[in-house]
This record gives sequence, C-alpha cells and structure tokens, in this order.
Amino acid sequence: MRRLEHALAALVLIAAATLAGWTLWPTKVPDDLRLPRLDERAVFDPAQLRDAQHFERFLHWNSLASMVVVLIVLGLYAWRGHRLARESAAGRVGTGMLLGMLGLGILWITQIPFGLAELWWARRYGVADDVGYLEWLLTYWLSLGGEFGFICLALVIVMGFAQILRGRWWVAGAPAFVALYVLFSYTFPWLVPDDRPMRDQALVSAAREFAREQGTEPIPVRVEEVSAYTDSPNAFAAGMDSSRKIFVWDTLLDGRFGDDEVRMVLAHEIAHHSREHIWKGVGWYALFAVPGTFLIALATRRRGSLREARAVPVALFAFVALSMAAQPIFNVIGRRMESEADWVALETTEDPDGARHLFVHFTEFALADPSPPAWASALFDTHPSMLDRIRMAEAWRARTKGPSHP
Repeated sequence: MRRLEHALAALVLIAAATLAGWTLWPTKVPDDLRLPRLDERAVFDPAQLRDAQHFERFLHWNSLASMVVVLIVLGLYAWRGHRLARESAAGRVGTGMLLGMLGLGILWITQIPFGLAELWWARRYGVADDVGYLEWLLTYWLSLGGEFGFICLALVIVMGFAQILRGRWWVAGAPAFVALYVLFSYTFPWLVPDDRPMRDQALVSAAREFAREQGTEPIPVRVEEVSAYTDSPNAFAAGMDSSRKIFVWDTLLDGRFGDDEVRMVLAHEIAHHSREHIWKGVGWYALFAVPGTFLIALATRRRGSLREARAVPVALFAFVALSMAAQPIFNVIGRRMESEADWVALETTEDPDGARHLFVHFTEFALADPSPPAWASALFDTHPSMLDRIRMAEAWRARTKGPSHP
C-alpha cells in the first residue's frame, strides 16, 4: 500500500512539473524562425576572431579542470570527512556547520590555482590589467564569508527539518530554499557595490520609452563602477517588482560603444523584466529544488540522513555534483531567455545594425568566442554565441524589412 502511495505521489509530482515546465518554456521568439547561415570570418576581424577563440579556449579547459578537481576533492571529503565529526563537541547542528565550512574551506584552497591562472590569462590579454594577484586573493578570501554564511544557513534549515521529519526533510526543505531564492532575488539590487544613477539623460529617456513600449513600468538604470578591475563590458537586470533595476557597467559607457549599441543593451535588459525572466527563473529553480533535495536526502540516508552531522560531507558532495549535472539544462533555459530578450530588444529598437555592431564589439572588447565548441557551450554558456545573436538580428531584419545586403 505504501509503495502505491509513493508511486501515485511521484506521478502527481511529475505531472505538476511537466505542466509547470510547459508553462515556463514558451517565448516571444517565433517558433518558425530560421537563423540564416553566416560565415564568422566575414563578420569578425580575423585577428580579433583568432584572439577571442584562443582566449576562451584556455578558460574553457581551465574551468573544466577546476570542475574535475572539485568533484575529486569533495568526493574524498564525502568518503572520509565524517570521521571529523567524532572529534567535535559543538553539538549536532554546530558540528554539521563546522563540517560544512571545513569542506568549503578545503574547496576554496584547491580552487586558488585555477583562479590565479584565469587572472594571469586575463592580464595577458589586457582584460584585467589593473587587478593584482594579491588583490584578487584578498577579494576571493572576503567572498568566502558570504559562502560560509549561506552554507551555515542551509545546514541550519535542513538539519532542523531533518530532526523533525527525518529522511523526509526535503518535503519542507525544498520550499524553504525556494523562499530563500526569492528573498535573495528581491534584495540583490541593494547588494550591488559601487553603483550610481545613470547620468546620460538621453539614455535614461530611452530606457523609459523602451519600458513603455514593452508594457512595463519605468525601471531605474544604475551604473556599476567596475573599470578599476576590468575592461570587459556587461549589463544585467536584477530585482523583482518594486526592487527591479538595470545595472550597466561603466565599461559600456567609456566611448567604445555607440549610443545605438547601449540602447540595444538597455532594451535587452528591460526585456528581462517585461518578460518576467527573474520570476521564471524562480519557477525553474523550484522545479529542480524538489528532486534535487530528494536526491540529497537519498544520498545521505546511509549516514543517518541530515539528522546527523556526519552526513554533511556527503550532502555537500551531492549538492555540488547535482548542480554540475543540472548546469547544462539551466544553460539551455538561460540561452532561451536571452534569445527572447534579444528578440524583444529588436522589436523595441527596430535596429538590427545596432545589435550587429554591439555583438561584434563584445567579441572585440570582451574576447568572447563568437562560435564556441558545442561541449563548452553546453557546460558554460548562459547566453547564445555572438554569432547566433547576430544571426537572430539578421533573421529579424529579413522577417520585417527584407534581406540585408552585405
């Protein structure tokens, strides 16, 4: 009888997840859109193309090696780390927090060589000339404080639920993590450092007009001062409802990008808000949180579930391994949302030339490989390739204005 109940519950969850995924999946990009073929050598300067491909090739392999080391280190910690629980007198939850922080600290140490290698490579290509190795190390160390805090909070939550619900703690744990995700998404705009209001009133006015055309309320535009650390351009949308904001890096406003390109960026980021991508991200996170927490509970069952501190190293390994396994799926979802934001931006600005120039300049100034290998794109890319984004601009042009003439 219990097996039948479990099977019925599983079917209900699968049906609910399928319905939710079906609701979240559609975008405004036409289903019948076909991207034209483009020769990247005819779109990008050959020297810039070569530099971008060489630059990102190293970063891809460095990141892949980092992932392998993470799995090995945490796998060993999951195998032997429980022995350290016997030496602690901090209590069940306190010991669990200590084991979580110890695992994170070990992981932090093993990642230093990969981070330094990435910085060395970026400095070699002039992307991060102003960042010193000691400065990077200090910043990396300070960032660990936030990660320690997150690990401690997560362990307090799940170990508290496990004390009451035992192996079924995930039933309450998954909604709790979704609630924390919403809280972080809402408050994140106030955590962005070194930001100021946009001073260019023409761009501010353009952002208001774009928001009106996309059917949403005006969204404040902030400029984040990052030029002391990097020359790479970027922008992002953050916040929900009353906390919504758009952040533009000051490296986008230093004269290398034309106003038409910056307007395209603004229209793109506003589209993330008008299309409710951050809320949709919450929905996708919830879809993965339920099976993810269940699998973590299953992995820790032989160690007494997360009622016992000695299960924490296994939980940490399971969480990271599941996150890595799910990353390619999240990347597909992310690329789909980014494509929709590009399409809405094209509909808003009606400027495919501005989009084309923008993505060519991203390749030039950020050294973004315009057509990365499929395996690297699957593992690491949250955005479509620059070549695909230009192909979409040309597809929009052909659909609305007729084909362009090279």
